[in-house]
Amino acid sequence: MTEPVRLSKRVAALVPCSRREAEQYIEGGWVRVDGKVVEEPQFRVTDERVELDPGASAAALEPVTLLLHKPADLPYEETQALLVPEHRWPGDTSGIRPVKRHFVQLTPLLPLPAQASGLCVFSQMRGVVRKLTEEASSMEQEVTAEVTGEAAADALAQLCHGLQFEGRALPPIKVSWQSERRLRFALKGIGPDRVPWMCEQVGLTVLALKRIRLGRLPMAGLPLGQWRYLRAGERF
Repeated sequence: MTEPVRLSKRVAALVPCSRREAEQYIEGGWVRVDGKVVEEPQFRVTDERVELDPGASAAALEPVTLLLHKPADLPYEETQALLVPEHRWPGDTSGIRPVKRHFVQLTPLLPLPAQASGLCVFSQMRGVVRKLTEEASSMEQEVTAEVTGEAAADALAQLCHGLQFEGRALPPIKVSWQSERRLRFALKGIGPDRVPWMCEQVGLTVLALKRIRLGRLPMAGLPLGQWRYLRAGERF
C-alpha cells in the first residue's frame, strides 16, 4: 500500500504547482478525492483518485460577510448554527462559491435581542467589523414593532424625544405609525433592545420586533432563517 501523503502534496505534483497554490486550490473547493470535494490540505491520501475541477483557481480566498434573517426567539449566540450551505438563500446573486473557510472566524456584529427577528451580520472582513463596531452608536437601525395596548395621546412625541432612561434623556429618533398596530423606529444611538421598554412608557406592549435595515443596507427579500453573502458594492 502506498504511504499516505498530504493532499496538498499530491495536488502540487498533479498540477504541478507550489505547495501554497495547492493548498489554495483545496481550500477553494476545487479538489476532489474519489469524486468527493475535500477542502482540508492536511487530508491524507494513498491510492485514491485526485482530480482538479475544470476552471479551478489558485487565488487566495477573500474574506466574506454573511447576512442572515434571524428568526424570533432564537438567542443570538445560537444563530450562527444557521450559517451552513443548506440555509443559503437560493436568490443570492453574489456569485460567491460557498466553502468551509467562509463559516469560520465570523464576528457577530450589532446583535439583536433573542425575541427579535430580522437582519443580522457576521463578518470576516476587517473593514466591515471595524465599521459596525466603531460606528455602532451612529449607524441608523430601522426596526418595526408590532404592539398592543392603548397609546398615550402624545406617544409619538415621547418616543421621538421625550423619554429618559436611568436619569438621562434618550437621543432623538424618528418614529411613525405604519398601521394601527405597527410602529416604525429609525434608531440612532439606541439599540433595538431598548424599544420594548420605550413602548411600555407610552402604554404599549411589544408583541414582535424586527430589524429591517442597517445603515444603507435593507434586508429586502431575504427569507426567514436564510442567509446570503454581502455583494460587491454593497455598503452599510
